[in-house]
Amino acid sequence: MADTEKVSFNVSVVDLGKIDVLVEQGHYASRTDFLVAAVRTQLNTHTVTMQELFLRQSPLVGASIYSRKTLEKLVAKGKQMDVNVVGLCMFTKDVTPDLALAAVRSLKVRGSLRASAEVKEALRKRME
Repeated sequence: MADTEKVSFNVSVVDLGKIDVLVEQGHYASRTDFLVAAVRTQLNTHTVTMQELFLRQSPLVGASIYSRKTLEKLVAKGKQMDVNVVGLCMFTKDVTPDLALAAVRSLKVRGSLRASAEVKEALRKRME
């Protein structure tokens, strides 16, 4: 499982040219290195905002993987969970839509949700 996600976006030809100049001058190894550095710089400028969010909402930061076995144990206890993830939230391939609905009361994912199309559709109304 990769710990990165591909993101694409449009940038003006002038900005792209400026990036290329910085790469040519050796400030960055590639366009990608420049863009990754730019993202990290912006995220660092919002550190306080992120800390406040994490204190208020207590999300799991990183990767959270839910298997059929884990969800069946939860449902057998008569419980449901509120999933709040910053990063990766994954429901394994053996999780059925009915099981996901029985186990998940609410779902909030900032990052990437990986699940079958059927599980995603079933949980759509529970997503915040």
